[in-house]
Amino acid sequence: MLFRITHRNSRGLSSARRRYLGSISTKPNAFDILFLGRDEFSCLVLQHLYDAHDVWKTIRVVTQPDMKVGRRGSQLAISPLRTLGEQLTLPVQYIPRDKAAFRDWKLPAPFDATPPVPSHLLVTASFGRILTKSMLANFEPSNRLNVHPSLLPVYRGASPIQHTILNGEKETGVCVIEMMERKKGIDAGTIWGTARMNVPENSDFTSLRDVLGHEGGRLLVNTLRGILCGKAVPCPQTSDPTAPRAPLITSADAIVDFRTMTATQIIRRHRAISHQKPLHVYLRNGRTLQLHSLSIADASHISAHVLPQLYEPGTAFYDSYHRSLLVRCSDKSILKVEKVKQQDRALLAAKEWWNGVSSDLRVTQNNESGPILLSSDPSISR
Repeated sequence: MLFRITHRNSRGLSSARRRYLGSISTKPNAFDILFLGRDEFSCLVLQHLYDAHDVWKTIRVVTQPDMKVGRRGSQLAISPLRTLGEQLTLPVQYIPRDKAAFRDWKLPAPFDATPPVPSHLLVTASFGRILTKSMLANFEPSNRLNVHPSLLPVYRGASPIQHTILNGEKETGVCVIEMMERKKGIDAGTIWGTARMNVPENSDFTSLRDVLGHEGGRLLVNTLRGILCGKAVPCPQTSDPTAPRAPLITSADAIVDFRTMTATQIIRRHRAISHQKPLHVYLRNGRTLQLHSLSIADASHISAHVLPQLYEPGTAFYDSYHRSLLVRCSDKSILKVEKVKQQDRALLAAKEWWNGVSSDLRVTQNNESGPILLSSDPSISR
């Protein structure tokens, strides 16, 4: 079942609804919330939470500090959650940049009180750090919630949205779960609420993240309202050792192997992880070549002189009709690449890059117009 919330101003609410919201907002057990997150997913969840004034008395935001990124730290990456928190005039605090130092980080007042205060609530959404036993101990077990974008126990881990797209799932969802100590399992806590949804066709990470972020925010608010009125019933999470996991995305995940991957699989991979790890292959000189703007080419529209050049997986040739680099994949499908970026060079249209390819990078070195070979192996030499 999907939860739907329509936000309206007080003039658009019925008198009964206004009385209901007023009675909730004055309850002494409305929550003081410590909200931990960092990215756009957590921002969407926080916005829904902030708009639900009936479930909270105060909200304090904790996020990761600004970080220098890019070549030689030339750019400053600011936490999206920090920006939103400041726009909402909520108190914002930062954790230590170093993961080791985070283990000794102390919760901000008043959430450092012991024993736990019943009105104190911990909420995390895409926070990116594992909370220690001592941090969790400052909250009652039922008052430490995580918003996780998958249908648990499927895709426990740090990258559930990416793996949902990578594996071509047709259904996904969001769970609000109780956080436990790490030794008891990652994302394995009791489930307080679940919202299911179909994966929109051709979703990429950003679009699916935003849909799930809104869904997660609505689910969290409905869950908190259920807890406050005593109607929420948590359910133990099922244990399924065969359920797929969602580990961190690494550089190895961005390497394309045309011998084993179909064009469809490569495009799914592009949609899932290219926002953080651009897909790449290796040229004969060992340099990387990033692949951008991908689609599947219609083989019936490939000219007779181009198709024979694509005689095995990984062979690539520029086709002027498609204005793209065409690459043979494992199932004889053809990947169309409109833009590429060679290592230490700028992003170029495929034609512009192809015109500058030297003969030593081609399959037959004495053929200045022949195909090239793209490999997953940096030691490629043939």
